[in-house]
Amino acid sequence: VHRVPLRKMKSLRQRLQEQGLLESFLEKHPYNLAAKYFPGIAVEALENYMDDEYFGTISIGTPPQEFTVVFDTGSSNLWVPSVFCSSPACRNHHRFNPAASSTFLSTNDTLFIAYGTGSMTGVLGYDTVNVAGINVRNQIFGLAETEPGDFFYYTPFDGILGLAFPSIASSGATPVFDNMMLENLVDRDLFSVYLSRDSQSGSFVLFGAIDPYYTTRGISWIPLSAETYWQITMDSVSVNEFPVACSSGCQAIVDTGTTLLAVPVRAFRTLMRLLGASSSGEIRCEAVSNLPSLIFHIHGQEFPVPPRAYVLRSNGYCSLGLQGMDTPTEEGELWILGDVFIREYYVIFDRANNHVGLSRLP
Repeated sequence: VHRVPLRKMKSLRQRLQEQGLLESFLEKHPYNLAAKYFPGIAVEALENYMDDEYFGTISIGTPPQEFTVVFDTGSSNLWVPSVFCSSPACRNHHRFNPAASSTFLSTNDTLFIAYGTGSMTGVLGYDTVNVAGINVRNQIFGLAETEPGDFFYYTPFDGILGLAFPSIASSGATPVFDNMMLENLVDRDLFSVYLSRDSQSGSFVLFGAIDPYYTTRGISWIPLSAETYWQITMDSVSVNEFPVACSSGCQAIVDTGTTLLAVPVRAFRTLMRLLGASSSGEIRCEAVSNLPSLIFHIHGQEFPVPPRAYVLRSNGYCSLGLQGMDTPTEEGELWILGDVFIREYYVIFDRANNHVGLSRLP
């Protein structure tokens, strides 16, 4: 069984909040979540870098060099810092040294990935990548040479392992999971994700299998509406049996690289008002027990997200795990179902049938 344990750590938002640095940091580093999904160029999954919490370990090269990465279903490239990078963000993270790997193959191809807050540049190379005991030989990946700005400096992860489709991969790089499928390294062309709610351990990404322990309530299969991100069509969103958003249908992306629920601005304001939150999303902790569930209507079925899931508690403060997101009007309404949603469901990402499976957790 090829299972990568994921570690849950304090997010950057929590750490900065504890030190009284959050407000000034946000002023210096504004970001727009929508930039990830409407790129003029390939855009990576760090617009929500403040809240990334789940990380796993992979290795690259022979002998193996270990890296902590975000397993991100909202992007398709693998990249890590390299010894060629002198940015402050690289200096305090693990850096890949190609000279120390006997299986590394260099290329002259470059990689440029833009973020809502900056960009990274680098070169592409090939080497053996080990994920949960699966050796993917000649895997193309990015070796970061610059990581401008200081927000990467604070993140507890080294790089990103993208699990979305090849169609959105920067520089046409073949994603890691695609190579696993091409080389018949997994029993089934799917992977599944479990994110623990409270504990620091127990979360995982499982490659090539579905763990029956987490599907006792059955699996609801939802067809993809696009083979780019893991994108599906939602019918509506309701609260207390009343539709409050997405009333004519909308698109949603199931994204492990986004911690919060990203909501179109108009729907976000409606939910803030209905749930009694301030404009910044803060809410009285004693009011949480009386809040309703958010019901996502998808493919003719209901998928509730209770207040215990969408209310975040930190240092005696409570806030909604929702974030407003501007999207281009011609693209229609787009929601990002991040970890706030995923923690309530065991999620199966099925490439063989191009659909997503959701199994409600106890």
